[in-house]
Amino acid sequence: MGTSAELKGPNLSKGVDLSELREDKSLLGYVGEEPVILVRHDEEYFAIGATCSHYGGPLADGLVVGETVHCPWHHACFDLRTGEALKAPALNPVSAYNVEVRGSKVFVTSKKESTVRPREWSESQRYVIVGSGAAGTAAAIMLRKQGFIGSITIVSEDKSLPYDRPNLSKDYLAGNIPEDWVPLETEEFYQTHKIHFELSTKAEKVDAHRRSVFLSNGKTLRYDRLLLATGGEPIHPPIPGIKQDHVFYLRTLQDCQRIIGRTSWAQKVVIVGAGFIGLEVAAALRQRNLEVHVVAPEEMPLLKVVGVHVGSVLHKLHEEHGVIFHLGHTIKEIRQRSVLLDDGHSVDCDFVIVGTGIHPNTQLAEQAGCWVENGVLVNEYLETSVPGIFAAGDIARWPDPHSQRSIRVEHWEVAERQGQTAALNMMGDRIKFQDVPFFWTQHYDLSLGYVGHSDRFDRMDVMGDLNSRDFAVAYYEDQKVAAVLTLGRDRESLLVEEAIGQYDEKKIHEIFHQHERDHHP
Repeated sequence: MGTSAELKGPNLSKGVDLSELREDKSLLGYVGEEPVILVRHDEEYFAIGATCSHYGGPLADGLVVGETVHCPWHHACFDLRTGEALKAPALNPVSAYNVEVRGSKVFVTSKKESTVRPREWSESQRYVIVGSGAAGTAAAIMLRKQGFIGSITIVSEDKSLPYDRPNLSKDYLAGNIPEDWVPLETEEFYQTHKIHFELSTKAEKVDAHRRSVFLSNGKTLRYDRLLLATGGEPIHPPIPGIKQDHVFYLRTLQDCQRIIGRTSWAQKVVIVGAGFIGLEVAAALRQRNLEVHVVAPEEMPLLKVVGVHVGSVLHKLHEEHGVIFHLGHTIKEIRQRSVLLDDGHSVDCDFVIVGTGIHPNTQLAEQAGCWVENGVLVNEYLETSVPGIFAAGDIARWPDPHSQRSIRVEHWEVAERQGQTAALNMMGDRIKFQDVPFFWTQHYDLSLGYVGHSDRFDRMDVMGDLNSRDFAVAYYEDQKVAAVLTLGRDRESLLVEEAIGQYDEKKIHEIFHQHERDHHP
C-alpha cells in the first residue's frame, strides 16, 4: 500500500564517505529505482528499502533501535540485516542489500536473497486458527515466515478473505482508496503459502481432550495447536427500532459495503456513539458530503479515553467540517426516517450507524474450558489455561508488564502483534508478549498516535499547542506516565514507545523537554 517514495539523496551504489554516516542514524539515498536507507550500527553497515511495506511510511524518518528500524507512521518494525517485517502492522518485508566498505567509502551493492529455514519437525503438525481478523491472519503469516511447514487452517464466519479492518472506517469508507487496497493479501498468496480457509463457517465446539474443533459445515478439524482469535461483536443497545433494515453496524467488509451502497442516494445519517469508530465514520461520510449527526451521552467526545483537551480538539475539528453533535443525549427511539432523542427532539435521517463498541467473543473459549474474565485469560506467552490452546486479539486479557496489571485492548496493531507472538509460541519459541500498545486514529487530514494504555488516568500534561496541530498529551496513573497521545510528533511517539518499553520514566520526560527545546527555543 502507499506509493513509492521520491528518489532523494546520493546514489548509494556509487558509494558514500564513511564520515557521512552517524551511528544509528539513517542516510536516505537510492539504488536503481528504489529508495534505500543506509545505517551504521556498532561499526556494521546495513541497507534496506526506505518505504514501509504497510502504508508506504518513510523509514528514513523512523527510529533506529539496535539492528531494527521503526516506521514513524504506524510503528512497524523491520530487521536492518534481512529487511524482514518483525512487527505489525507491516506483514511483508522490504528489500535488504549487501554492503561493502572499500577504503573510506561504503557501497550498497546487490539485493540479498531471502531464505526461510524450514522447521522440519513441524511437517506433521496441524495448527487451527479460529478467526481471520488481525490476530489470526498475522499468526498464519508469521508461522510460514518462521519455517512452519505443517498444515494451517483458518476458520472464519466472514465470507471474505482477510482485509484491512482499520480502513473500513477511514479511507475506504470515505471513497479515497480503491477496493483492491482492502485485502491484506491476495488469494494467490494464501494458496502459495498453503494457508487454508474455511470461510462462512462457525467453529461451534472445541473438544480440548481430543484436540478437535467441530465446524458448522459438518467438518471436524484435529489440531496440535489451536489459536482462538475470535475478536468481538458490535454491542446492540436496547433502543426501540434498532432492528430495522436502515440501522447499520460497522465491523465487516460487507457492513462497510452496505453503508457505501446506502450513501449512493442517502443525504442524512445519524451516528450513535462518539468514540473513535463513530468519529472516524463521521469524518469519512462528511467526505461523501452527507449531513452527519452524532448522538452520544457524554458531554465531550472521547472524554474518558483522551480527556477534555484532545476531546475538545476533535469536537471542534468535526464541527468545522460540518458534523452536528447532540452530546449529552441518548436515542429514545429509531424511526423510519428519524430518531427521537431523550429530550423529545427529532433528528431526520435516511439511515443510522451504531458505533457503541464491541464485546469480546469468548463463548467458544469458555466452552473449551479456558478461564474467562472480561476476556480470555492468558499468560505472558498468550497461552490459555487449557494446554495447546492460545488466544490473541480483542478477546485476550494478558498480564501487561508496563501497567503491572491484566489488561485487554481492542486495537488492530495489538491484535496483529499478539498473533505474531502467539505463532512463535505455538512452535515452542517461548517469547513473552511485552509490546507497548499502540494505535492511530484518522480524522480528515489529521492522524493521531497513542502509545501505552490508560483507562483510569488521574492527571494529564499537555505539551505544545493544541491549536497548531503539534502537541503531545501525557496521561498519568499514580504519578507515572501510562500513555502518550501525539499529533504532528511521529518521531517523539516512537521514542516514547521505546522508553515505556524500557520502563524509563526519566527518559519519557527528557523526550518531551528535548522536543520543546528543539522546536520552541
